[in-house]
Amino acid sequence: MKKTSLAPKSVVWDVIKHTLHPVNAKIGAILLSLIILSAIFAPLISQYPINQINIAENFSEPSLKHLFGTDSVGRDLFARILYGGRYSLVLGFAGAAFSTVVAIFLGCIAGYYGGFTETLIMRIMDILSSLPSILLCLLISSVLGAGFVNTIIALAVSQIPYNVRMMRSQVLTERSQEYLEAAETINCTKSRIIFRHMLPNAISPMIICLAMGIGDNIALAASLSYIGLGVQPPTPEWGALLSDGRTYMLLHPYLIIIPGIFIALTVFSTNLLGDGLRDALDPKLRR
Repeated sequence: MKKTSLAPKSVVWDVIKHTLHPVNAKIGAILLSLIILSAIFAPLISQYPINQINIAENFSEPSLKHLFGTDSVGRDLFARILYGGRYSLVLGFAGAAFSTVVAIFLGCIAGYYGGFTETLIMRIMDILSSLPSILLCLLISSVLGAGFVNTIIALAVSQIPYNVRMMRSQVLTERSQEYLEAAETINCTKSRIIFRHMLPNAISPMIICLAMGIGDNIALAASLSYIGLGVQPPTPEWGALLSDGRTYMLLHPYLIIIPGIFIALTVFSTNLLGDGLRDALDPKLRR
């Protein structure tokens, strides 16, 4: 009994160990951890409120008093970057999680049942995937309007078609396995067969999609905010900071360089972790 209870922990630890084994994955984990911790403990790190206006100190260059300088109305950019990380990270994680959950459900249903159900789901996915992700995000954001929740919905929907196809292909691979035939023989319900027996064996690629989707969503969210269809000022989301600073980028380039660096580092770190996770979950890629 003890060995059985420890088995899930051993599997999780084995995945973590193999994920962080490559040097690139370790670098990604360290970078992402630092970014997440700085966002969580922003009130302890920064001494300035994010919306404190001080016209007398507007456009102050980076210094010991203001590490990243100040914006057009004197708000401390360092504080806004730290707090903005909360919004950008939540957008990335929430959008990826939402799209993954929906894709797992639809992909399992389409792959297992087949027939008209599969045709209907996959034709809808074909319609959605006919547009590039950024254009689909723009369309949904234009219809729903700008805002934090609407941005999450737009990001999630843009990733669902690819994730559904990925999940369906895994389900089709597992569909003919003998353990499913055995489950059907003992009269297991279809929902139990799908989500209890088949899903654990088919979910590995979706975990990788979830990890890689976080960085993609952060970049897409920044793009939407930059053109005014994402998170709106004065919310200090990184894309909104880029949008605020673009008017002054020739005279005060730090207003767009610093948020851009944080966006790039976050996307870079999530991609490194995603690569490590892919290698850990695919035995063929383990060395």
